[in-house]
Amino acid sequence: MKNLIEMLRRQEGVSKWAYEDHLGYITVGVGRCLDPEKGLGLSDDEINYLLRNDIERCYRELEVFSWFMDLDQIRQEALVSMLFQLGLPNFLEFKKSLKYLAEGKYSQAAAECLRSKWANQTPNRAKEISYMIETGQYVK
Repeated sequence: MKNLIEMLRRQEGVSKWAYEDHLGYITVGVGRCLDPEKGLGLSDDEINYLLRNDIERCYRELEVFSWFMDLDQIRQEALVSMLFQLGLPNFLEFKKSLKYLAEGKYSQAAAECLRSKWANQTPNRAKEISYMIETGQYVK
Protein backbone atom coordinates (compact mmCIF):
# COMPACT_ATOMS: atom_id res chain seq x y z
CA MET A 1 0.00 0.00 0.00
CA LYS A 2 2.87 2.39 0.79
CA ASN A 3 4.25 2.17 -2.75
CA LEU A 4 0.77 2.61 -4.24
CA ILE A 5 0.19 5.72 -2.15
CA GLU A 6 3.53 7.19 -3.16
CA MET A 7 2.86 6.42 -6.83
CA LEU A 8 -0.63 7.95 -6.82
CA ARG A 9 0.60 11.06 -4.99
CA ARG A 10 3.31 11.46 -7.64
CA GLN A 11 1.01 10.75 -10.58
CA GLU A 12 -1.98 12.80 -9.45
CA GLY A 13 -0.18 15.50 -7.52
CA VAL A 14 -1.19 16.62 -4.05
CA SER A 15 -3.15 19.73 -3.21
CA LYS A 16 -4.62 20.77 0.11
CA TRP A 17 -6.60 23.41 -1.79
CA ALA A 18 -9.43 22.81 -4.23
CA TYR A 19 -8.41 23.44 -7.84
CA GLU A 20 -9.69 22.83 -11.35
CA ASP A 21 -8.01 19.80 -12.92
CA HIS A 22 -7.04 19.64 -16.61
CA LEU A 23 -10.67 18.84 -17.51
CA GLY A 24 -12.07 21.70 -15.43
CA TYR A 25 -13.36 19.59 -12.54
CA ILE A 26 -13.01 20.79 -8.96
CA THR A 27 -10.48 18.48 -7.34
CA VAL A 28 -8.73 18.29 -3.97
CA GLY A 29 -6.20 16.14 -2.16
CA VAL A 30 -4.85 13.41 -4.41
CA GLY A 31 -7.13 13.53 -7.43
CA ARG A 32 -10.42 13.56 -5.47
CA CYS A 33 -12.96 14.99 -7.87
CA LEU A 34 -15.64 16.98 -6.07
CA ASP A 35 -17.68 17.87 -9.15
CA PRO A 36 -21.36 16.97 -8.54
CA GLU A 37 -21.69 15.50 -12.05
CA LYS A 38 -18.46 13.51 -12.34
CA GLY A 39 -16.90 13.20 -8.90
CA LEU A 40 -17.17 11.19 -5.74
CA GLY A 41 -17.58 14.14 -3.42
CA LEU A 42 -17.00 13.24 0.22
CA SER A 43 -18.54 10.40 2.20
CA ASP A 44 -20.21 11.08 5.54
CA ASP A 45 -17.24 9.41 7.25
CA GLU A 46 -14.83 11.75 5.44
CA ILE A 47 -16.95 14.79 6.26
CA ASN A 48 -17.09 13.81 9.93
CA TYR A 49 -13.33 13.12 9.97
CA LEU A 50 -12.66 16.64 8.66
CA LEU A 51 -15.18 18.10 11.10
CA ARG A 52 -13.61 16.32 14.09
CA ASN A 53 -10.19 17.59 13.05
CA ASP A 54 -11.53 21.14 12.79
CA ILE A 55 -13.24 20.88 16.18
CA GLU A 56 -10.01 19.64 17.76
CA ARG A 57 -8.13 22.54 16.15
CA CYS A 58 -10.66 25.00 17.56
CA TYR A 59 -10.26 23.54 21.06
CA ARG A 60 -6.46 23.85 20.78
CA GLU A 61 -6.78 27.46 19.65
CA LEU A 62 -9.16 28.27 22.52
CA GLU A 63 -6.98 26.62 25.16
CA VAL A 64 -4.58 29.57 24.92
CA PHE A 65 -7.14 31.49 26.98
CA SER A 66 -6.40 30.57 30.61
CA TRP A 67 -10.09 30.77 31.50
CA PHE A 68 -11.42 28.61 28.65
CA MET A 69 -11.04 25.24 30.38
CA ASP A 70 -12.88 26.61 33.43
CA LEU A 71 -16.02 27.22 31.36
CA ASP A 72 -18.81 24.65 31.42
CA GLN A 73 -19.10 22.37 28.40
CA ILE A 74 -21.94 24.29 26.75
CA ARG A 75 -20.11 27.63 26.87
CA GLN A 76 -16.98 25.93 25.54
CA GLU A 77 -19.01 24.47 22.68
CA ALA A 78 -20.56 27.86 21.95
CA LEU A 79 -17.09 29.36 21.56
CA VAL A 80 -15.93 26.43 19.43
CA SER A 81 -18.89 27.02 17.11
CA MET A 82 -18.15 30.73 16.95
CA LEU A 83 -14.45 30.18 16.26
CA PHE A 84 -15.25 27.47 13.73
CA GLN A 85 -17.35 29.92 11.73
CA LEU A 86 -15.21 33.04 12.12
CA GLY A 87 -11.66 31.72 12.08
CA LEU A 88 -9.13 32.77 14.70
CA PRO A 89 -8.22 36.25 13.38
CA ASN A 90 -11.87 37.37 13.30
CA PHE A 91 -12.68 35.64 16.58
CA LEU A 92 -9.89 37.56 18.31
CA GLU A 93 -11.57 40.83 17.28
CA PHE A 94 -14.27 40.16 19.91
CA LYS A 95 -12.07 41.79 22.53
CA LYS A 96 -14.88 42.98 24.82
CA SER A 97 -16.67 39.63 24.69
CA LEU A 98 -13.44 37.79 25.48
CA LYS A 99 -12.70 40.17 28.36
CA TYR A 100 -16.16 39.59 29.82
CA LEU A 101 -15.83 35.83 29.41
CA ALA A 102 -12.53 35.92 31.28
CA GLU A 103 -14.30 37.78 34.09
CA GLY A 104 -17.25 35.37 34.14
CA LYS A 105 -19.63 38.13 33.01
CA TYR A 106 -21.60 35.99 30.60
CA SER A 107 -24.55 38.34 30.03
CA GLN A 108 -22.21 41.15 29.02
CA ALA A 109 -20.16 38.81 26.81
CA ALA A 110 -23.32 37.64 25.05
CA ALA A 111 -24.58 41.20 24.62
CA GLU A 112 -21.29 42.23 23.01
CA CYS A 113 -21.56 39.33 20.59
CA LEU A 114 -25.01 40.51 19.58
CA ARG A 115 -23.72 44.04 18.87
CA SER A 116 -21.29 42.77 16.24
CA LYS A 117 -21.18 42.73 12.46
CA TRP A 118 -21.18 38.94 12.81
CA ALA A 119 -24.60 39.07 14.50
CA ASN A 120 -25.94 41.14 11.60
CA GLN A 121 -24.50 38.72 9.04
CA THR A 122 -25.63 35.49 10.71
CA PRO A 123 -28.31 36.54 13.19
CA ASN A 124 -29.77 33.12 13.99
CA ARG A 125 -26.41 31.59 14.74
CA ALA A 126 -25.28 34.61 16.74
CA LYS A 127 -28.48 34.55 18.81
CA GLU A 128 -28.06 30.83 19.52
CA ILE A 129 -24.41 31.14 20.51
CA SER A 130 -25.07 34.26 22.59
CA TYR A 131 -27.87 32.45 24.41
CA MET A 132 -25.50 29.56 25.17
CA ILE A 133 -22.84 31.98 26.44
CA GLU A 134 -25.31 33.83 28.63
CA THR A 135 -27.21 30.87 30.08
CA GLY A 136 -24.89 27.88 29.80
CA GLN A 137 -27.77 26.03 28.13
CA TYR A 138 -28.59 24.85 24.65
CA VAL A 139 -31.45 26.53 22.80
CA LYS A 140 -34.53 24.35 22.99
